[in-house]
This record gives sequence, structure tokens and C-alpha cells, in this order.
Amino acid sequence: MTRIGYAAGAFDLFHIGHLNLLRHAKQHCDYLVAGVVSDEMLREVKGSEPVIPTAEREEIVRHVDFVDEVYVERVPDKLEVWREVGFTHFFKGDDWRGTEQGLQLECRFARVGVEVVYFPYTAHTSSTALRRALELLETPAARLEPAPVAVLQG
Repeated sequence: MTRIGYAAGAFDLFHIGHLNLLRHAKQHCDYLVAGVVSDEMLREVKGSEPVIPTAEREEIVRHVDFVDEVYVERVPDKLEVWREVGFTHFFKGDDWRGTEQGLQLECRFARVGVEVVYFPYTAHTSSTALRRALELLETPAARLEPAPVAVLQG
């Protein structure tokens, strides 16, 4: 039986944690579909504005060697996504393991024969942390004019 994996994410401000998730996922399946959450879904579900638009995030993920196919998620219900994509394994960061959301996801997928597989979450890097760093760079203090450079007279 072909193991079809599905790893979903915003993949906004693509970083090593995203790459690790996709790399681990590909090691556990024959065919990997990466789900890129649309701008509209990010606003609706997470309440955040993406930095990189959907089409560009889709293009970036499509060119990751581990990814066989990209699917743009436009609905929040993962079972509806499963009906469209037909994956056998759903991959998630282990920050979901044991949470109420994670347990609900496992139960819903178990009913249709989909295995939820967790991978280590890359805690030191996240899009949220990168977004905060960008916001700091945009603060008035960060935009101060650089100090004048002294010219040495010879």
C-alpha cells in the first residue's frame, strides 16, 4: 500500500522548522503532499496576516525537494481536506501531541483510517518569533538615522 503523507502549515517566512517537518514527513511516506494554508484561512483560524502571500508560499514549498505535490487549504476542516487529497498519514509538530486539539484530530482521523504522526517541533525557530523580530526592526528606535561616519584626514 502506498503511504500518502500530508503535512500542512502556513509556511510563512519559511524557516528550518518548516524544512524539518517536510524532511521528516517524506522519510515516513512514499508520496508527500504539503498543505499550504491560504491567506484567508490564516486570517480566519489564526487571526494573523501572512507576510508572504499564498501564491508565493505555494511556489516556495513546491520547490522543496521532499515535496511531491502542493495543496492549498481553503477550508479549516482537515477531514474535508482528507476527502479531497486522500492521504493515509497526517504529519504534525509534536507541540500538538497530548493537546485537546491534537487528541480530537487523532480521534477524527482514526475513524477514517488515517494515522497521525508527530515530529519534533523546532522550538528555537518559528514564524511567530521571526514576525516579532521583524516588528522590532520596524519600531521607531530601530529606524533612527545611522551615526555619521567620520572621515579620516590623511
